Amino acid sequence: MPTPLIAIADYDIGNLFNVERALARAGGRPRILKDPSAILKADKLVLPGVGSFESGIGALRRDGLADAVIEFCKTGKSVLGICLGMQLLMSESEENGLHRGLGIVRGRVLRFQPPRPDGRRHRIPQISWNSLDCPPRRAEKGWAGTILDGLPEKPHMYFVHSYHVQLAEDRDCVATTSYGLDTFTSVLTKENVSGCQFHSERSGELGLELLRNFVRLS
Repeated sequence: MPTPLIAIADYDIGNLFNVERALARAGGRPRILKDPSAILKADKLVLPGVGSFESGIGALRRDGLADAVIEFCKTGKSVLGICLGMQLLMSESEENGLHRGLGIVRGRVLRFQPPRPDGRRHRIPQISWNSLDCPPRRAEKGWAGTILDGLPEKPHMYFVHSYHVQLAEDRDCVATTSYGLDTFTSVLTKENVSGCQFHSERSGELGLELLRNFVRLS
């Protein structure tokens, strides 16, 4: 099987070179691309990102990449959103006001609930390793056929975020994570589109195994 060409969407936000190195180690042929037509010719697409939703979606639209990402998702080829990239796939975000997302996956981006005065303290943003849980509705088949295929129970990944995804449809949720007062979607899959809230490229061997699964996905 030929090594897949993986487009990493370059919209001037994100740790692109870390993602590129990790995808190469995972067996892919990554290329950081800014031209929409070049992105559409790739075998797979990764949408990385750090920072605010407003800045991210604005940059995608400014550079003509928003339409390219939407069109790529319609081709049936595999797509992975990482951290902010996963959030941008949603319908909308409440970060710094209400902002419309790409609308590829139905859901909203919400801020973590603040600590209660009488409760256990937790910091926002979450900057820590945290575990992934398999939702009860997936208990029978587990993570088979997803980007988490073959990973152990409760794998720990590296998170850096103040906002999280709330899906409109539970069936799109592959894994959840709990932090403070919230339990949120940390991995999603909708047809050919997947997303992870954590930084897979900074999550050690388990993050690398996730990327290997993405490279192998048809």
